[in-house]
Amino acid sequence: MSPSAVPAAHGSTWSTIAPAEAGFDEAKLAAAVAFAQAHESPWPKSLFYPDGSYVGNREWNESGPWTEIVGPVRERGGPAGLVLKGRRIVAEWGDTTRTDMTFSIAKSYLSVLAGLAVQDGLIADLDEPVGHSLPGPFFASTHNAKITWRHLLQQSSEWQGEIFDKSDQVDHNRQVGPSADNSRKGQKRQLHAPGSFYEYNDVRVNLLGWCLLQRFRKPLPEVLRERIMDPIGASSEWEWQGYENSFVEIDGQRMQSVPGGGHWGGGLFIGARDHARFGLLMARGGEWGGRSLLSADWIAQMVAPSPTLANYGFLWWLNRGPTARPALPASAYWALGAGTNIILVDPENDLVAVLRWIDGASFDAFLGHLYGAMA
Repeated sequence: MSPSAVPAAHGSTWSTIAPAEAGFDEAKLAAAVAFAQAHESPWPKSLFYPDGSYVGNREWNESGPWTEIVGPVRERGGPAGLVLKGRRIVAEWGDTTRTDMTFSIAKSYLSVLAGLAVQDGLIADLDEPVGHSLPGPFFASTHNAKITWRHLLQQSSEWQGEIFDKSDQVDHNRQVGPSADNSRKGQKRQLHAPGSFYEYNDVRVNLLGWCLLQRFRKPLPEVLRERIMDPIGASSEWEWQGYENSFVEIDGQRMQSVPGGGHWGGGLFIGARDHARFGLLMARGGEWGGRSLLSADWIAQMVAPSPTLANYGFLWWLNRGPTARPALPASAYWALGAGTNIILVDPENDLVAVLRWIDGASFDAFLGHLYGAMA
């Protein structure tokens, strides 16, 4: 395919490639797909357990005053996904157009929006305190005044406060991953200096979304649609929903600030095929059909290891550090959402893979099957 060739717009036929032509063993690739289909997320389809508790509250051992679900929640679909090799589909399974919740994959979309803000000059310097361009109560304290855009993007801000009735304390002592211990989650701890301590969280990422909204001065879903999703031929079905209490007024207009996940409902509702286009844009250095949509320099910064966590960049997970998957090159990275939902980007192998609703404990085994199928 020519360098400028891209998948046709949503609704048209997306070119496929035979496994052997793409460098895969056909039987082994089929086994990888069968594995993903057979190892479905244990989450209930309704996203609520029989006792009425939300999957997020159960997943993160959440209780106390910040558990209220304030955004929309929709029943999920079954296992789905696709594998792209050289822009073409080499494997696909399940309903890849269904607009399911995608949880923290939305964080990686926020990272791309931050890159657009940098391109547009709306963020002059990542190491400038956010409060310099966004005066107001969120960055008024001595502690919060030191927080930079880089800190927010690397989840090391240690911001203290409350936004949309959710306190930063809700994610104190939070852990993620198969062996996560969230027995002390929500217990208040001593804060560190901004930029010196990593802790995965949602409240502070929601703050980043609010900050970007203030800089663009238009709803982030509109920015994403106009600058990224429409140009890459994504569907018109995806949505980015906020909370019932996340509306703000900017320049006399009422707008909804959107979250970086579905922790309390809301977030990005999107299909696997649209995710695949987004991942392909990242793999191609921000270019689509010969047009630069996102700076390649931003993508390089986005996937550079953070000083406080070697396998984390700007809201993307990296194949670095002690948790690196040996089957993948060090340059591979992924967006990850609870449930488990994944956009894997591997520029070195010209590969993008999207997984919807696989059991998180089976992700590494799937990668073994997938990469084991490559000649």
